Amino acid sequence: MKIAQVTPLYEAVPPKLYGGTERVVAHLTDALVDLGHEVTLFASAEAQTRASLVPVRDQAIRLDPAPLKSDLASHMSMLAEVLRRADDFDVIHFHTDMIHFPFFERIANKTLTTLHGRLDMKDLPEVYEHWPQFGLVSISNDQRRPLAFANWKATVHHGMPAEQYVFSPKSRGYLAFLGRISPEKRPDRAIEIATKLGKRLKMAAKVDAADRVYYETRIKPMIDGNPLIEFIGEIGDHQKSEFLGGAEALLFPIDWPEPFGLVMIEAMACGTPVVAFRCGSTTEVIEDGATGFLVDTLEQAVAAADRAPMLDREAVRACFELRFSAAAMARRYLDVYGDLLAKKPYAEAILDDVVVPLHEDRSFAVSA
Repeated sequence: MKIAQVTPLYEAVPPKLYGGTERVVAHLTDALVDLGHEVTLFASAEAQTRASLVPVRDQAIRLDPAPLKSDLASHMSMLAEVLRRADDFDVIHFHTDMIHFPFFERIANKTLTTLHGRLDMKDLPEVYEHWPQFGLVSISNDQRRPLAFANWKATVHHGMPAEQYVFSPKSRGYLAFLGRISPEKRPDRAIEIATKLGKRLKMAAKVDAADRVYYETRIKPMIDGNPLIEFIGEIGDHQKSEFLGGAEALLFPIDWPEPFGLVMIEAMACGTPVVAFRCGSTTEVIEDGATGFLVDTLEQAVAAADRAPMLDREAVRACFELRFSAAAMARRYLDVYGDLLAKKPYAEAILDDVVVPLHEDRSFAVSA
């Protein structure tokens, strides 16, 4: 198949530091190439990919030192380039929310759009009611709830390359928090859990400008003078295996409808169980009592973090490999691509024989 992957331009592909969507697109793209498909990636120029790269910006927006820049203009330029080349592809897979809808109305039936963010926001329902012809993929079933009426084609959980994460059979006796310092991520809960247990907590986290006041007024006072808490700051992929693998448990104490939460499966890839509050996608990712614990209160979280070292770390890694590898994600998307092509009108079919691998290593042909 000839597949276009269209990524947001905020982070490099994959991100050099923090970043979720662009990281998923990077791993999906490479996995599709490894499965034998012809993939073109539309991204910023520093992207590292095994696909054919179409650079649409000199560098990703967030780390671009230019003081004045327009994220809207850069994405519109990218979409114009994708539209210019649209006839080159069998499937155009967008990861850019809804910004492409007005441009691609004429060929909506050859597009697929994965929504990566929260959907419980004002103004979103009107968009998806206005453009119902665009097929959508959710990254968790829970993510769909605010837009249950939308044109959902599938739920595909994220996946990461198994070889990128080193399994750690033993921890080094600390708890971990990885992600972003923000009210909805509840780093304050993580600090409270560790403090109540008298265990060390290492925090590898990004502080956005929008969350600087929250960090300075709420989180930093909890860290300062607390010998159990070590604030590391933002880390890259090459540091995650050591950081996550050394932890007894990853604390995921969120207080918002997290659509997925990549850090959960990154921890699992290292064999590290996850203590997660029952919110958003956590019930779909964590197998309670097997790959971690699902909790509802701070007291339950403290007890769960204390029990986490008793879980089988090899079983945690095995669950990751079965459910959340990049190859597993790519095969699930190939099923969705195959359904999309199979439903195209006969007159618009452009492939004579498209062979799409399925989960069980079977295949089927879509013939014109």
